[in-house]
Amino acid sequence: MEFLPQDIDNYVHEHTSPESELLAKLNRETHAKVMVPRMLSGHLQGRVLSLLSHLHRPKKVLEIGTYTGYSALCMAEGLPKDGVLHTIDINEELEDFARKWFDQHPKGNQIIQHIGNALEIIPTLADKWDLVFIDADKSNYLKYYELVIENMNPGGLILCDNVLWSGKIVDPKATDEDTETLRELNRYITEDDRVENVLLPVRDGLMAARVL
Repeated sequence: MEFLPQDIDNYVHEHTSPESELLAKLNRETHAKVMVPRMLSGHLQGRVLSLLSHLHRPKKVLEIGTYTGYSALCMAEGLPKDGVLHTIDINEELEDFARKWFDQHPKGNQIIQHIGNALEIIPTLADKWDLVFIDADKSNYLKYYELVIENMNPGGLILCDNVLWSGKIVDPKATDEDTETLRELNRYITEDDRVENVLLPVRDGLMAARVL
């Protein structure tokens, strides 16, 4: 997932605001105790999510894919006092792990967890979204996008993670289902006249689409 030369990557991190002490502890514990820690957003992408949330000041946030809660906490930093962040994950084994960290955050009581199939849960959430972060099973990214796009407030922001897929996205030999789905997603969003978009080469690729 690293596309920059190591010295440039180090320089970028050194010149980006540090993660909080709580996030640093969560980062370390995820790497020590949870499988596939690379799924964690991490320092640089976390600061991007925090910055976008602070700029947008979203009252209604939806995250599809909680994992251990790092990205949710980053986006929660920009929540106003009356804001709410809903986060969905299918892995019930990580529910308590994430909640432990949410409860230590000043805005943790504004984070609502949902455990189960996101395709079934999203239609039950009767909200208009200001910010959506999609970071779950890649094969359903297009379905998630279509589920949320019609329930976005004007000017709302949809973010899709891992859209460069460790560089496989531009490898003609990579024809697996996840890679093909991400290619189709990137094409679809770029051609979608309901949004304007930018594909940010941050970490593993972050597609940002602003709803018109």
